[in-house]
Amino acid sequence: MASSVAGAEVVTGKVLSKRDHLGKSTIQGNHQSLLQAKLPYSKTNWGCRPYKENTKLYCRRSCRMQSAQTHKKPIEDTIDLSSKLLSSTAGQVITCKAAVAWGPGQPLKIEEVQVAPPQAMEVRIKVYYTALCRTDFVFWEAKGQTPLFPRIFGHEAAGVVESVGEGVTDLKPGDKVLPVFTGECKECRHCKSEDSNMCDLLRINSGRGVMISDGKSRFSIDGKPIYHFVGTSTFSEYTVVHVGCVAKINPEAPLDKVCILSCGVATGMGATLNVGKPKKGSTVAIFGLGSVGLAAAEGARIAGASQIIGIGSNSAKFEQAKLFGVTEFINPADYEKPIQQVIAERTDGGVDCSIECTGNVKTMIQAFESCHDGWGVSVLVGVPHSEAVFATHPVNFLNERTLKGTFFGNYKPRSDLPGLVEMYLNKELELDKFITHEVSFADINKAFDYMTNREGLRTLIKVAD
Repeated sequence: MASSVAGAEVVTGKVLSKRDHLGKSTIQGNHQSLLQAKLPYSKTNWGCRPYKENTKLYCRRSCRMQSAQTHKKPIEDTIDLSSKLLSSTAGQVITCKAAVAWGPGQPLKIEEVQVAPPQAMEVRIKVYYTALCRTDFVFWEAKGQTPLFPRIFGHEAAGVVESVGEGVTDLKPGDKVLPVFTGECKECRHCKSEDSNMCDLLRINSGRGVMISDGKSRFSIDGKPIYHFVGTSTFSEYTVVHVGCVAKINPEAPLDKVCILSCGVATGMGATLNVGKPKKGSTVAIFGLGSVGLAAAEGARIAGASQIIGIGSNSAKFEQAKLFGVTEFINPADYEKPIQQVIAERTDGGVDCSIECTGNVKTMIQAFESCHDGWGVSVLVGVPHSEAVFATHPVNFLNERTLKGTFFGNYKPRSDLPGLVEMYLNKELELDKFITHEVSFADINKAFDYMTNREGLRTLIKVAD
């Protein structure tokens, strides 16, 4: 298949672009043909990464080489992306609505806030859609965390660039983007490594309520600062984010769908595809069937797993889990024997891959010990209590089981999220089924009620028209 990159002109040799069943893209050809094809960068309108001088250009875990021109049918979108309209407020303080948390567990209050212009290496974004994630909920409750209020929560969102600060060159007003709670500076040792996404500069910091550049907040009410949350604060019509935490995406992407890619879905799906890496026909066990767990199941479905076992305490979730590829359900309360033993009996010695998404250390041990000896891989996604201790017999490791952890599904935000958006546009990834409720910005507290009552998966909040 000829390269789909716009502007590629092959003079001699061949440049081939292909994509495997996981959505990974590879451009193949010798160095000479790549140079003659004028491909110094794997570049589209929404991202780029330099290639290495060898016979393969590999875009890890993404299909970002696909040109937006391949989508023939336009997607309905009522958002005005006029850069002139958006940039008319550049350099000015914007007064807008935000849902402010004034104290632990208190209902959010819609307030008029002032949002300062972006400073160097910052981007001001108009937020159109956001969703409530469990992390927002936990820090809003502030049980076990150091309270930091007043604060604007929110980190799973999508919007459009309104203006950019000094030094920002790869984003402009009108670009569709996903703000992300962790970043990619592209300069540190982690960003330069193909194996890590834990940026030294922009790694998540839940205790910091100010911008990293000057230690000040960009939000205020009558001159009094309002704290940020994980560098995103998307429960506001406008927010300011470090450019390294902003992923530019395909302009055809529907923001009300792809917004959930900026946290939970990517975390769960990446834990399976990028870390567990189950092979086609393998057996996978998912511990915990919330949004992240079901995203992990979705990853197993995409990978072609033949048996996907969902483990949870609520049997009523099984029917919903089937939509994400789960083939059978186990409720530990239904058995007197250890759940590891139940799984081993069902899978001829254990699963090829297990994904733990609860954060309960007992469940983590069960997930690890349910893996098959010799090749089983267990991935820990859930965040345990700070004093929790993981204890298992060393023989479980000596018998060649592998235990891994993951952060944000091992995705590099700026490099890899555009590829997930492409997977959705190409109908390789289903997102609609994760969104079970929708509320207006004025009714944002309903989203917290749904989560308190454990109703549904993701609640979509329409922030701006």
